[in-house]
Amino acid sequence: MGKRIVVLGGGFGGVQATVELEKRLGREAEIVLVSEENFLLFTPLLPQIASSNINPRHIVQAIRDIRGNKRFTFRRDIVRAIDPAARRVTLCEGSLDYDVLVIALGSRSEYYGTPGAAENTWDFKTLEDAVVLRERVLDLCEHADHTADAAARQALLTFAIVGGGYTGVELVAELSDLLFRYVVRRYRRIAPSEVRLLLLEAAPEILRTIAPRLKAHALRRLRVEGIAVRTGARVTRCTADSVEVNGSEIIPTATIVWSAGVRANSVVEALPGPHDRAGRAKVNAYLQLQDYPEVFVTGDSAAAASAPDAAQVAPLAMAQGELAAANVERLLRGAPLEEFRYSDKGMLVSLGMNYAVVSIGRLRFSGYFAWLFWNAVHLYKLVGLKKQLQVGMDWALGTIFPRDTSIVRRQRDCKICGPPER
Repeated sequence: MGKRIVVLGGGFGGVQATVELEKRLGREAEIVLVSEENFLLFTPLLPQIASSNINPRHIVQAIRDIRGNKRFTFRRDIVRAIDPAARRVTLCEGSLDYDVLVIALGSRSEYYGTPGAAENTWDFKTLEDAVVLRERVLDLCEHADHTADAAARQALLTFAIVGGGYTGVELVAELSDLLFRYVVRRYRRIAPSEVRLLLLEAAPEILRTIAPRLKAHALRRLRVEGIAVRTGARVTRCTADSVEVNGSEIIPTATIVWSAGVRANSVVEALPGPHDRAGRAKVNAYLQLQDYPEVFVTGDSAAAASAPDAAQVAPLAMAQGELAAANVERLLRGAPLEEFRYSDKGMLVSLGMNYAVVSIGRLRFSGYFAWLFWNAVHLYKLVGLKKQLQVGMDWALGTIFPRDTSIVRRQRDCKICGPPER
């Protein structure tokens, strides 16, 4: 057996790097992929889990199924620390020594020091987050349906999404579909006028990196769907039953979803060398960690000098994962490394049922056909024919039958309006 290459993280960047390393090195190296989850999550469809449009299991692919007949080793474990000097990774269950390391550990929520945000908001980054949020929304509707007090009903039916980026916009649009197209038709004591969806963005505009014309289309569409979009609305405090905006306005709400920003994994933040404001490790043009050429960093863990302004999206992580694998091979063979160059593939933003905005190069359009294009692209990018068929069937059935509003989790106490458990 040759050198040991350890890849940390089972997201887009980590899986892409592992598969590419397998192609390039085959039997020449021992490749170990370590991930806390034993599946690859297709995060672009996560909002549709929260809106009950897709079955949660249909957007995950088991890593062992992705591996198939490939030779790399998979280990489900939690990364606790990295010691680049000793070339060792400390895990929850033991440790791993490496010759070459690829770090793709993703990110966590960034609260920007907002008082109460970490304790009283709902994250939206994992499959579990999306499932729990779906159940939360439906549970509050159940209670609002028999709550007589008007103020209490208003708080139960007010949902605040913090952050007007791609995740926040797609999530609020999906929740609008769930609440206005399905919930109000089946919860007879809830009037559409009582449901309040807020999108709070601290910056002067939402979807900052998209073309101005499409941005205007998106804003108009959200407002037509009954969503209150507030720009210049900086969240300054979060409590169990309210959100404070710009230090003065108090909005009663039982649910605050935080999608305002991301920060590097704490393990990445602890790495030696410089980091950017989000805690990501600053790497050179070859994606190598400063002073440690055998350590490559990708995706949300990396602040690449050659792509400082690139949006942290799946295509970027996959491109970096692929290049990291190529450079690992070159490093082991003593060949010159290749610099990372990333060209923006464009942006596609779903705005709920039958509407999307698309920006790819000079091609920019919105509306129903943009929504069809969004669906086709995401269906194509799903891993495996089985998942493509499952999601396609979910979408097809969703046009005929109502969405499933069953609450799977058992109610264990009456504190359903309290802060989320951490």
